[in-house]
Order: sequence, then structure tokens, then C-alpha cells
Amino acid sequence: MTLAEIARLAGVGRAAVSNWRRRHDTFPAQIGGTATSPNFSLRDIEKWLRDNGKLGKTTTREWLWPRFEALGDRDEAGLAIATVGRLLARGESDGGVSDGAGAGPVRAAVELGRREGAYDIFMFLFRRWLDTHVRQITTTPETLADLMADLALRTRGPFVGERHEDPIRVLDPACGSGHLLAAAAKTVPTTLHRPATLLGCDRDPVLTALTEARLALLPDPEAPGPMPVIAPGDSLRADPLIGAQADMVLCNPPANERDWGYEDLAADTRWVYGTPPRTELELAWVQHCLARLRPGGSAVLLLPPTVAARKAGRRIRRSLLRTGALRAVVALPPGSAAPHSLSLHLWVLRRPAPEESPQGPGAFLFVDAAARFPRSTSRDSGPEGGELGAFIRSVVGTAGGGVVAGGSHEPATEDSGATAWTAAVPVIDLLDDDVDLTPGRHVTPSSGHVGPRLADSWSEVGELLDGLRAESACLAAIELARGTEDRPSATVGELARAEALTLRSGRLPAEAAVSEPGHARVPLLTISDLLLDESPSGWVYPDDAVVVEPRDVVVVGVSREFSAWVHEGPPMAVGPQIHALRVDPDALDPWFLAGSLKSPANARHAGTHASSSSRIDVRRLQVRRIDLSEQRRYSDAFRHLAAFEGLAERLRIVAMRMGRDLGDELAAGRLANGE
Repeated sequence: MTLAEIARLAGVGRAAVSNWRRRHDTFPAQIGGTATSPNFSLRDIEKWLRDNGKLGKTTTREWLWPRFEALGDRDEAGLAIATVGRLLARGESDGGVSDGAGAGPVRAAVELGRREGAYDIFMFLFRRWLDTHVRQITTTPETLADLMADLALRTRGPFVGERHEDPIRVLDPACGSGHLLAAAAKTVPTTLHRPATLLGCDRDPVLTALTEARLALLPDPEAPGPMPVIAPGDSLRADPLIGAQADMVLCNPPANERDWGYEDLAADTRWVYGTPPRTELELAWVQHCLARLRPGGSAVLLLPPTVAARKAGRRIRRSLLRTGALRAVVALPPGSAAPHSLSLHLWVLRRPAPEESPQGPGAFLFVDAAARFPRSTSRDSGPEGGELGAFIRSVVGTAGGGVVAGGSHEPATEDSGATAWTAAVPVIDLLDDDVDLTPGRHVTPSSGHVGPRLADSWSEVGELLDGLRAESACLAAIELARGTEDRPSATVGELARAEALTLRSGRLPAEAAVSEPGHARVPLLTISDLLLDESPSGWVYPDDAVVVEPRDVVVVGVSREFSAWVHEGPPMAVGPQIHALRVDPDALDPWFLAGSLKSPANARHAGTHASSSSRIDVRRLQVRRIDLSEQRRYSDAFRHLAAFEGLAERLRIVAMRMGRDLGDELAAGRLANGE
């Protein structure tokens, strides 16, 4: 166990554990790790905490995860957690658990699950497992999964002879950790008041076991359906659910795989719209999903933006358009899901039903939500997840009608304000040499929307200029001494050991992508957000994260984005390579600390200089040793300097946005005739 894990189990900060280690001779000895990151025996730590009355009051479940993690192997720990879920779902005793290394943790988890809630305990262990292996497993954020399930419902049908009591069959052929199927299990009964039959498969048998247990433990929806059927297997090469016909397919397929079975599947009957080239794995998944739909069924896939424009896939895209199988492409803002640097696309498809009256080539819907929701650079604001979902739902239409579902060629009403970021383009106009389906190439905001936005921007420019004048006057009045006084300095590491501050390093929780703010959630800031000049990219539970409070100092430990500032907004979680410093107010002023740490000379001293992505050793950053009253003198100057830099950066962003809007208007010939 690390010091951070001991702190979590005891319900205290890491600094408190360090103090116990220094002050108590009976504290267990280090059994591994390094001098700066020691490891301890779980058994010894538990005994010491109990003997010294330092166990947290609400940490019963916290003791579960170290026992599963101690199994060592990713697969063994995952299968043990799946066993917990299976036993809890079936209400079985633990008599069927073998007496291997995982038997003790499984029995303890089952017992706790029956006391505190089966689903809660299973999901606690499941999220911790995902958190530990977050770099190996791709998940779909909760709100994006909900949106995809909702869009599939809005696009499906009509079905001849469909009965109200019939279950809706939902398939995810690359289900991974089951986020999309869990969203469907919630959305289908709530929207249609009908049960959902959940089908899924994945190449990773550990993930399929976990997903099956997760779905079996879902709280009973309004219309509970049959037990889920989750099978291990490669959907493209040897589909274990080959005979299944679904009403809806949801899929976040794997990307960037060269060996997906191109040679073996060259003559596969699923390639109705053309044989996918070796580089077009995603278009193979698109056709696989369409092949698993019953006529009239709908599919929503999350795909990289390059799928819409690569030359190798233009023949298949042309065929999808001509047959009406592909109905819409929605461009999501960067950060909506991993990889967070890309503006991923949602492809909305429907397998045409024979009984539908022919509509002709019709119109194709483009939605540029990435342009509608450009990210703010404010580090104190979260993503507009709720507004994003509401916007996309409004322009795609309602179940049984709207642009996609009912085949109408008219976009959403002007009253909704959505048409500035949507376009209903005749299919015939898209069947050129490129067949480029990138929404940004077809969606042009109308003059009626750009005009008011420009007026607001000019007003904002005036306010920013007023603020810059005020701050520049304060900074210009600062007198700098000619000489430099030789004062001793201290490193962050030394200040931490002296308990003048507490240093915590951020980490990436399991649910680390865009999702709506829920009860007791806080925004999460990552290095990717800073590289993209974005606001925090998701919402997480504070118990699973390192959270900064007002007046904490935030330090970015990457050379390219090195910075330090005082957090003044609501609580916010920080990801890897971002550090939180909480100062003792009787020893340090946070503004003085942040301003001192931010010095470029400090970064040169503490950095590795290997590349622009090199890390900064935060513990080596230096601060001058001066008394608190003098710190506060410098604090005022650092405050004005930070405000000046923030206003200048905001003005740069507004100027770039205005340049794009005004440039488009002038290029379109909308300059009014003057007298």
C-alpha cells in the first residue's frame, strides 16, 4: 500500500499519514517501493490503524479494493469482481467460490454488498478496477451513452405488426465495460415504457464477465426485461451472436487496428455497401452494425472524424448515402470522449424497411455541435454537457418524426435557434469525388445568428479593454529595486516536510470524460484540457479524485503548459501531472506561492529539458524565504499580474472568434452599402 492509499483508508490527508510515520515508532516498516514512494503491508497497516484508533468511520468499502488489487493480475482481479457481481445478482451464497487467492476478497465483498447494496458495492469495485487500468480500456462517458441511446430511439421504426409489450432488442457488438448497454437499459423503459433485451459481445472475456454482472445488477427499470446475453468473441471475425437481429445497435468500436481480419473477410456477406479497405476498419463496423439490424432498426456509432473524409472509404460512404442507410453525422466538441483531443462524430443510421414508402435520395442532416459549443478557457467552469445533449436532441428530432426519424427534409424550426449549426443537404450534392461528410464543411452559420454574436463580442472587447487599462495602471505603478537581495530559498519538498503546505498529485478517475454534472460531482481538469485551451473535460465523484478547494495553488507539471495559479472557483478535481498545494495560512500566502512558483527560471531549474512534454519536478520548485507580511506585499503584485495576463488571454480568444465570424461574413459579400 502507498501513503495515498493509507490516507484514503483512514479518511485523512496524505500529510497526516506522513506525520504518523515520523512520530510513531510503531508505524509499520516499509516493505517495498522507493524512499519517496514507499509501499507497506496491507495486513500490518490495518492492524496498526485499528490498534491506534485511526480507522475512518465510513471506509468499510475502502478496505475491499486493496484486497482485490493485491491479487496482482488485471484479469484475475477483474474476474474476481465479476464473480462478486454474479453472486449478488443471483442471490447465491459464496459456497461456489474456490479457495484460491481471490476467495477471501470475494466473500467479503458479497457480504458487504448484501448489507449496503449489491449494485453500489459492485460498481465501487468495478470503477476502481477501471481506474487502475484506464489506459488499457476505453469507456463511453455516461451522458454521451445516454445521448446515443436516445438518438437511436428517435431514429428507429416504423415496424409493421409491432406490439407495445414486445421488448426492444439492443445490441452492442463491442460492448467493452457495458456503458452503452447500461444507458439503453435506462433509456428504453423510461422513453417507451417497454422492456429492453440487452445483447453484447467483446473480445476481452474479462470485460464481458464484468459487463454481464453489471447489467444483471442494474436497478429494476420501469419495465424490466429478460436477462442480458453477453458473450465473449470477436464480432467481426466470428460473431457469437451471429443470428441476432436487433431493433437498436449502439457501438463505440475499437479504432486504429490494422489486423482486424481484412484478408479473411474479403468476401463476407455483410459488405453490402462495399468491401472495406484495410485502412477502413470503422466502415467495417458500420456495415456489421447494419447487418445486425432488423429492417427499420437504427444504429448510432461513435467514430473518429477521419472516417467521414478518407479517400479510401468514399465508395462505401456514397453507397450508404444513396440507399438512405446513413441519415446524419453529428460533430461533437473535443473532449466529449477519448481521445479527448479530437472532435469525434456520431453516425446515425437506419436499415430501411420494405414497407416504408420510397423517399428518393432526399436530404442528409449535418449537425456541427463542435462549432455550437466551443470550449471556454475559464479554469473555474465546467463543460456544457446538459446543453450539448439538449441541442443535439432538438435538431435530430423526436421519436417518429423530425429530420431523421420521419424522413422529413426540413431542418428544425428557426425558433429553436438550432439551424445556425445544422444543414439539411440534398444527397445528390454530396455524391461528388470526395463524398466528404465532415459537418464543418457543410454547416455555415447564417448572418442572422452571426450579427448578434458579433455585437456581444464587441461589447465584451470593450469590457476587457477597460479591465486591461485598470490592471496595467496598477502594474505600471510598481517600482522595481535595482539590486537583488540575497535571500535564502526553500523548495516545495522542503516546505511540505516542514508542514507549511500539503502537496497532492492529481490522478485520472475511471469516469473521466464528458458527463453531465450530477449529485455531488465536481469538474475534472486534465492536461488535455490545457493543451486544447478548454475548460474541465468531465465530472467525477470527489471521493475518486484529488480535489482543489478555493485558495489552493494548482501547479501544472508539464514543461509545455507549465503554470501555477490560485484556484478561486468551486471545488475542482485535477488529473495526472497537475498538482494541488494547500498552504498553512500562518506560514504562506497562496498568491505569493503561486507567483513565485510560476517563474520561468523556476521551471528551467526543476525541469528535465528533454522535450516540450517533459515533466517538472514540482518538489524542486523554489520559493524565497520571507516573512508573511512581506509575502503579502508581493501577493498584491502577483494578483494584478495574474489578472492582467488573464484579461489579455481572454481578449486574444475573443479576437480570434470575431476574426473568424467577421471574415466569413465579409467573404460572403455581406458588407452593407455605405453612403
